[in-house]
Amino acid sequence: MGATSMATVGRKTRVFSGIQPSGKAHIGNYLGAMRRWVAEQHQKENYFCIVDMHAITVPQDPHRLRRLTRELAAVYLAVGLDPQVCTIFIQSHVPAHAECCWVLNCVTPIGWLERMTQYKIKSRLGESVNAGLLDYPVLQAADILLYDADEVPVGEDQAQHVELARDIAQRFNYLFGETFVLPRLVLPAVGRRIRALNDPARKMSKSEAHIRGHAIGLVDDPDEIRYVVRRAVTDPGREITFSQEEDKAGVNNLLEIYELLTERTREEIEGHFAGKGYADLKAEVAEVIIEALRPIRRRTQKLLEDPAELDRLLAYGAERAREVAGSKLAEIQRKVGFVSRGQL
Repeated sequence: MGATSMATVGRKTRVFSGIQPSGKAHIGNYLGAMRRWVAEQHQKENYFCIVDMHAITVPQDPHRLRRLTRELAAVYLAVGLDPQVCTIFIQSHVPAHAECCWVLNCVTPIGWLERMTQYKIKSRLGESVNAGLLDYPVLQAADILLYDADEVPVGEDQAQHVELARDIAQRFNYLFGETFVLPRLVLPAVGRRIRALNDPARKMSKSEAHIRGHAIGLVDDPDEIRYVVRRAVTDPGREITFSQEEDKAGVNNLLEIYELLTERTREEIEGHFAGKGYADLKAEVAEVIIEALRPIRRRTQKLLEDPAELDRLLAYGAERAREVAGSKLAEIQRKVGFVSRGQL
């Protein structure tokens, strides 16, 4: 039996995923990822990271980045992730991520990175393109491979990067012997593409969540949620039904949010809104969101008001992550010919 398969024997399925602290966490993050993390946390061995090293591949205000990093960590806990069950940590607190990234850089052809869709889009848009932005997918591969992750639940926009992680793992295994588990991409069955409320042709994004009307933040107050939903883009019609037509994307987006939060069937929802107008739909969607997010907002605020406890939980998670990642890094370094630190 090869090392790749042996690594998975006798343990739960391992999961790695992370979110950038590049903007406020929003309802799309919750419905598309976090809620599933919580539901499955006892079934699998989970590593959930706040990927602050990825965030600085584009310019960031240092004070804002620190604030958003702590806020996102608090949100992870507030949505229901148990730090005794899941390993929750900040990426930069585990140096093995950067060290592993360098080794993987040295086996990754640059042509693979230049083909990455996100890099090509940002390059064409004339955004600041630095070496970190080009190398972003290799760091993501290091994040995943350090933990021998079997599954990587991410959004559709990250699918190409997970495939690259598999390619890098296979190349390293070929060059140096079986070392890495090949991760599997896991896309959410529901909520994978919550759309922007101000432009339903686009996905809701953290990087634009600061634009009022674009997204609903998980810690937004009720009045702000009502304001944003009331101004959500719909269409000139009145019929409230689920539809795949692009001109109905705004209404469909609101209905999908309502469906996910109420867990009612589509038939029940369409029957409930029969004969009502978009104002009724928006009013009800806003109240459903407010009630769903109320405990998350309350717990997030409580954690942020006790920075010592938040720091304690993050230190605990980082220690657990360093133990696993450090052991894997030592194996990687030995395979490529580095002198063991224990021999110095």
